[in-house]
Amino acid sequence: MKRFLLILTLCIVYGASCIVFADDVVFRAEAPSKVIAGKPFQLTYSVNQRARDLEAPDFNGFEFLAGPYTSQSSSTSFVNGRRTSSFSLTYTFTLMGLDAGTFTIGPATITADGQRYTSNGVRITVLPPDEEPQQTRSATSSGQSGTSGDSGTSATSKSAGSDIFVRAIVSKTNVYEQEALQLSYRLYVAGVDFAQMGNTVKLPECTGFLKQELELGDRQFELEHYNNRNYQAVTLVSYLLYPQHSGDIQIDPAQFEAILRVQTRAQARSIFDDFFGTYENVSRMLNAPAITVHVKDLPAGKPSSYSGGVGHFTLTPSISTTNIKANEAVTLTLNIQGAGNMKLLKTPSIDWPEGFEPYDPKVTNNYKMSGSGYSGSKTIEYLAIPREAGTYTIPSVAFSYFDISEGKYKTLTTPEYTLNVQRAAGQSGNAEEGAQTYTAVNKENIKELGTDIRYINTSEPTPDSPTHQLTGSPVHQFPGSPKVILLIDLVMLLLSFIIYLLHRKFARENADQTHVRYKRANKVAQKRLKAAQQLLSGDNQLFYAEIEKAAFSYVSDRLRIPTADLTKDNIAELLHQKGIADELIQQVNEVLSTAEFARYAPTTGAEKQALYDATANIINQLESQKI
Repeated sequence: MKRFLLILTLCIVYGASCIVFADDVVFRAEAPSKVIAGKPFQLTYSVNQRARDLEAPDFNGFEFLAGPYTSQSSSTSFVNGRRTSSFSLTYTFTLMGLDAGTFTIGPATITADGQRYTSNGVRITVLPPDEEPQQTRSATSSGQSGTSGDSGTSATSKSAGSDIFVRAIVSKTNVYEQEALQLSYRLYVAGVDFAQMGNTVKLPECTGFLKQELELGDRQFELEHYNNRNYQAVTLVSYLLYPQHSGDIQIDPAQFEAILRVQTRAQARSIFDDFFGTYENVSRMLNAPAITVHVKDLPAGKPSSYSGGVGHFTLTPSISTTNIKANEAVTLTLNIQGAGNMKLLKTPSIDWPEGFEPYDPKVTNNYKMSGSGYSGSKTIEYLAIPREAGTYTIPSVAFSYFDISEGKYKTLTTPEYTLNVQRAAGQSGNAEEGAQTYTAVNKENIKELGTDIRYINTSEPTPDSPTHQLTGSPVHQFPGSPKVILLIDLVMLLLSFIIYLLHRKFARENADQTHVRYKRANKVAQKRLKAAQQLLSGDNQLFYAEIEKAAFSYVSDRLRIPTADLTKDNIAELLHQKGIADELIQQVNEVLSTAEFARYAPTTGAEKQALYDATANIINQLESQKI
């Protein structure tokens, strides 16, 4: 009986250790932020617990097409004897935007664990559908192909249904000197199979501007309606520019290389090639034209306290105390907040009263960079020490800047501060309370702080000197023999020679960019796979594009062949020449073919996961091969 109770107790304890309390109920709605009028899209509601009685909101501004389709998934895992589980229930609606504009779909409600839960609402921008350009209609009627472009682009399309170009976009073309403007290069893609950006990039020097590159973070394609057409667009690079002089300043043209996947007309080698088609990578150069920025000079009549600031700022002063004792520190703080060229602001100076010992001001910058310039605050702390008692006046501090919105100079001032300084303990002087006079700073007599410092004896030791008596030999002799010195020289020479050889090897390897890409192939591929993994439940086109980039870039780097020269046929041939097994070569071709075919075909999450696993598997297998 005791043994039975012991076993029962252990089972209860073990079971209790495996229990993981259910997560809080999370009920959320997800939908694309931008859609095209007349094209279906999906709105999903997901909850992490078993639920029922979904009440969807009114889909005002959208046409209801189908739904809700319900799907659920669950998983359980044991880690160190601890049981964890997850569950997901998803409702999918298919909707279609009717008119261009921005619409809000309200929250939905659902019942889970006997309680009602409310989701978030979603805000969706509906873009107008593509319009056939006038030049395309005329070209069609005359039997000629048209071109497309604009003042911010210089790329032409091969047909009316396909286009890829780069726009050079500036936030302003008329600015004042030192006024911030943003320069961006944005890629637009429609109707072409874009693979990736190439290595050839020529960016302007932006002479006449102070240039700072903006951090773009994770760059993702998004829908954008431009020139009566919808594109997948992404910003390639962006700069913050500050013009340094007035007049017309030209930003030189830029050039980018894009890699496109084009279907070839080569004879099919197998039934799979006949079904999926054969493709090759083609390089296309995209040119963004020059842009002229008109820079106006700042108006005349700059105040003497002008700080060089251009933008909009506020000034908040403060002082640590107005009643102190002599030889104690007082701190005057100026907090400048606003937006503009904060990085170029000059520190205002303070005319401290006579008898104060000032220190260099401490400047703390707390601003961030954005497309309109720097915004945030600059805090300046001025510290000074009064040496004599008395009543002193700290004069007003002026800070002037040019206000862009009003087109004039503005001056901000601090109040005058009256500082009452009391005599320090033990201080003597003839300053009377309330007087503006002071005595000279008392200077202490020179004191001997220690007796442990001695001059270096540079004379030759004598036999009677303490050093000679202590060591028994002259102190100026080196303790080692000539052989030891020679050995040290040889070791140092050998080390120098080894360092020289290593440096040459490192420089030679880095000069060979093909070899560098070969060494970093797996690291780059894993980064692509990680991006694809985050898109498993997202956009199909972006997911399959990342899978293609991961596979093609890895094979390109490992085989040391440019991506533009790779096709499925020569990949198979090159891998066969490297001694790779036919089975693995077939797996590589299947992954590439599936990714090509599925980018624009309906797929399920299971198919995407299977392709992701297959891609990771072939990369791991190829990594273990000596290619």
